[in-house]
Amino acid sequence: MSIPIRLSRTRLVMGAAAIAAVAFFAWLLAPAHASQQHRAGPAAVAVSTARVMRQDVPVYLQGLGTVQAFYTVKVTAQVNGQLTNVAFREGQQVKRGQLLAQIDPRPYQAALDEARAALAKDEAQLGDARKDLARYTFLEPKKLASQQQVDNQKAVVGELGAQIEADRAAIENAATQLSYTHITSPIDGRTGMRQVDPGNIVHATDTNGIVVLTQLQPITAVFTLPEDTLGAVAGAMSQGPVQVVALSRGNELDRGTVQLIDNQIDQTTGTIRLKAAFPNPKLKLWPGQFVDLRLLVRTERNALTIPAAALQRGPDGTFVYLVQPDSTVAEQPVTVANDSETVAVVTQGLEAGQEVVTSNAFRLQPGARVRVLAAPGAAPRASASRASIRAAS
Repeated sequence: MSIPIRLSRTRLVMGAAAIAAVAFFAWLLAPAHASQQHRAGPAAVAVSTARVMRQDVPVYLQGLGTVQAFYTVKVTAQVNGQLTNVAFREGQQVKRGQLLAQIDPRPYQAALDEARAALAKDEAQLGDARKDLARYTFLEPKKLASQQQVDNQKAVVGELGAQIEADRAAIENAATQLSYTHITSPIDGRTGMRQVDPGNIVHATDTNGIVVLTQLQPITAVFTLPEDTLGAVAGAMSQGPVQVVALSRGNELDRGTVQLIDNQIDQTTGTIRLKAAFPNPKLKLWPGQFVDLRLLVRTERNALTIPAAALQRGPDGTFVYLVQPDSTVAEQPVTVANDSETVAVVTQGLEAGQEVVTSNAFRLQPGARVRVLAAPGAAPRASASRASIRAAS
């Protein structure tokens, strides 16, 4: 029994010696490895950067609006009759005075002819009455005609004169009614869908009308802005025409000018309404269309700017990561006057020429080492470009 026990003890001693040897060599190598890792430090973070620069920056306000036709006219019949002709195509561009429709003119032409005939009859009677008056006036001093005859004849002349005036008014009215059978466009505009077909009887009391005309060139847009922007907008308008851009999903549709600010603030929404006019040469704006309106209120001259992507927000406010000469970054608090999706105007915290991080900022912390990536085809950092911002509302 003693031999197996000695063998087991021998194996235990040898195993313990092996573990001690491994631990010893690990202890010997560990300081060197740790020292090497410490000397290498953490890997540098790849970032993009931009220079702080001075440039002129337009300041914009932006609101949501609806496009409206410059003029909208419902063309209706002003007299009753059969519609004999429709002279336009649906969706056609028409000019002021262009024929749109024709109502049967024959009844109205007959009424005009009758009024003219009545005038001719009364003028002839007036001529005879004036001759009789002249004779009675000549004979009255010779006692061959009485004063009563003279007075009566004067009354006849006056009555016929008044009747002639009424006949002329009747002629004018009949001519006007006849002109209403010839329906023309009151504006330059585009026709909509035809509301009635030729052959139908139309009436002056019809509410649907014949067609609706809309003037699209120029065209207007009504939009709203917060009430606290009223001073900026009014101040800009006092300096001259205020430019406004119509946008749809970021795409520019047209450029125009602000025409007016509504004369009261909507107390329910706390907004002001404005109207802008656009030339609309390519008909990209259409009545009823929703658009974004970007209004230029002023230009910040020689402003200190950085890309908006460089701004970071923390519990203590807004800051940027400033690249140091040793390729590390420092957290730099900044004060921003205005910012948009592309550029921010900085009033405190930075100087022109400094370099700020614009990408991968979420991987950084103060003192982190960075490796600046060169943007393909990028312009030299010293060159300035024109930027724009939207004023905070």
